[in-house]
Amino acid sequence: MSWQLYVILSLMMFLEYAIWGAWAPVLAARLLGPLKFSGKQTGWVYATLPLACIISPLVAGQLADKWVNTERILFVSHLLGAGLLFTAARQRGFGNLFGVMLVYSLCYAATLPLVNSLMFAQLAENQLDISVHSPGIFIWAPIAWALVGYFLTGWRWVFKTGGEGRDCLFLAGALSVIMAASCLFLPETVPAKSGEIPILGAMGMLGDANFLIFIVLSMIVAGLMQFYFLGTARFMQDMGIAAKNVPASMAIAQAVQAVATFFALGLLLSNLGFKWTLTVGAGCWLVMYIVYVGTKPRWLVIMSQSLHGLAYVFFIIAGQIFAESVAPEEIRSSVQALVFAATVGVGLFLGTQFAGVVMDIFRKEEQFRWRGIYAVPCLITLACVIGLVLLFKG
Repeated sequence: MSWQLYVILSLMMFLEYAIWGAWAPVLAARLLGPLKFSGKQTGWVYATLPLACIISPLVAGQLADKWVNTERILFVSHLLGAGLLFTAARQRGFGNLFGVMLVYSLCYAATLPLVNSLMFAQLAENQLDISVHSPGIFIWAPIAWALVGYFLTGWRWVFKTGGEGRDCLFLAGALSVIMAASCLFLPETVPAKSGEIPILGAMGMLGDANFLIFIVLSMIVAGLMQFYFLGTARFMQDMGIAAKNVPASMAIAQAVQAVATFFALGLLLSNLGFKWTLTVGAGCWLVMYIVYVGTKPRWLVIMSQSLHGLAYVFFIIAGQIFAESVAPEEIRSSVQALVFAATVGVGLFLGTQFAGVVMDIFRKEEQFRWRGIYAVPCLITLACVIGLVLLFKG
């Protein structure tokens, strides 16, 4: 791979996930704290991205496979998203914030599968092995999450903005502006323009039992991540970790994710195959939830963030590579869109609602009973691990 191609694709991956990582891990603390939203209201704000992912990736995948260059869709989506994030940072009421975040999420969700499909298309065009070269680009996603988390922590130390918490949205907006500008330098990625309707071809792959099992289990396991995103920041604060230190503590996950993506993902896929790599990934989340159920000691809760990073690599990223490995070239974007619609869309939406309800059930007089809350995803993840072992062939 030429260094020019590597740099521009890596920058694209870095900025795409830096934007998401700027607000997703810590916005819940603002909603549950200064804005005094309920667990259900917080769940609905976090549900905006999953809701958008049910629609936007499929539309964007159709456009990219048939009509519009991928890099152009990325440019427009991120430019619009920047303005919406700046607007969201100024909202205090639930209705206004939900509306702005929903429109923003429709823009951002369109870009998630397209950064993958653009990367895969450019690797294929340059006759490069995807399983060998894609981890070196995927690594910049967790690095982005980790660095943006540490940057936000440093910002809060210096400027004392942690109490109000809206700084995460301003940071995400600034990163969106930079991402839009960088899209002007992405390599031209033209539509395949096949005769069939791309999204129907992607849907047709659900007729394969193994691919259907993969989609269903991925949807469930990914949905349970909302227990992590909605609860971890407040959970850590309740464990005695200062709010200004929470972003850096959670960024341990992305630091480990970066190392695992570069050094371990290709190794596991080569030696274990998709079936057992996905099983290891889901198993890491299972162990993390077991630690959460224990609630202490504090250092173990902090170190368990590394398990989230490992799980993301061996389940989510490995799943995206699996989808690429079975997708026909002419519907590559639509297959990636289908995976995102099922996991980040339907899975995270249902997971958000489910997590919000569970958090309200186990909330008494503004106090969360975290052991009961995290016992729920723990048991469901265990069932999914068993399902992967018994049903998925890889």
